Amino acid sequence: MIGRKKRIKAVLMAALLLILCACNYDGNKKVVFTTGFAKDEVFRIAGETCKLNEFMVYLTTIQNRYEQVYGEPIWSVTLDGQTMEENVKDTVLARIAQIKTMYLLAEEKGVALSEEEEGKIQQAADSFFGSLSETEVQKLDVTADSIASMYRQYAMAHKVYSQIIQDVNPEISDDEARTITVEHILIRTYSQGTGGTRIPFTDSMKREAHDKIAQIRESAMEGADFTELAAQYSEDPNVTYSFGKGELDDAFETAAFNLETGEISGIVESEAGYHIIKCINTFNREETDANKLKIVEQRRKEAFGEEYNAFVNGLIRNLNQKLWDEITLIHDDRVDTADFFEVFERTFL
Repeated sequence: MIGRKKRIKAVLMAALLLILCACNYDGNKKVVFTTGFAKDEVFRIAGETCKLNEFMVYLTTIQNRYEQVYGEPIWSVTLDGQTMEENVKDTVLARIAQIKTMYLLAEEKGVALSEEEEGKIQQAADSFFGSLSETEVQKLDVTADSIASMYRQYAMAHKVYSQIIQDVNPEISDDEARTITVEHILIRTYSQGTGGTRIPFTDSMKREAHDKIAQIRESAMEGADFTELAAQYSEDPNVTYSFGKGELDDAFETAAFNLETGEISGIVESEAGYHIIKCINTFNREETDANKLKIVEQRRKEAFGEEYNAFVNGLIRNLNQKLWDEITLIHDDRVDTADFFEVFERTFL
């Protein structure tokens, strides 16, 4: 792998968790564990409270989405010493805390819902509540009004996010977002130790690696098929890369962006080893357009994150530890609701 930034392995259903909020900022604010809660209060943020029924709607929605894809055996899986149930509980806690914080931020900024938006919220609440069975209503302990209250805060979170990012320029030039496609051959300059650690080659071993890549480059320059050489010699299983500026190792990226279509680079040294690079396409229209969307989204997150983090730093979060320890997933075939967020999106957005 030649990227500067480590690729973070998504934890199973990360895509599902992202639908809980329009952004990814939680401020990393430490929760204060305390007492003095009502029996159904899960946590507080400033003047806002998360009740147990609200938490269970979120938790059950995510639980059933996991089970739709992976089945109930998913709950026997552990990740880094944490059960999947604990993982999902922590994630839901963070997301609801985020929404509550965004709701408080919306109030501070004077964001309000229009009459039309209030009507849509009630419509969404009636639709979702009407889809619940008697068992689900009982197990989740919800009413149409409590669902409407949840949707209202969720809508306010979306609205304050949209207001803050509205001035982010969505126009990105082709040059800024330009994505190219290359093939490369890598000869590593390290060995793999236990636990995935990298052990750098000695100087003599590096010279051998350099001699090897030099011979491969000579063959390529003499007309040998680059793709076949890569299949035979490269120590990176990925031969082809499409990328924009700022995504890969500096030396690799600089060399690649200076190539013309069909041109082969000199020997390039990165943190992974020695490369030779062949440019396949100096401008990939499809990938460039996709990269524009990523750049805009990143700018929006940064713009929102700056304001959100400044706000969240002044808030105190309190967790009802006793109740938190008692919260468990609902294992009942009659409780299979999973479209809380889809109903909102269909009705409100």
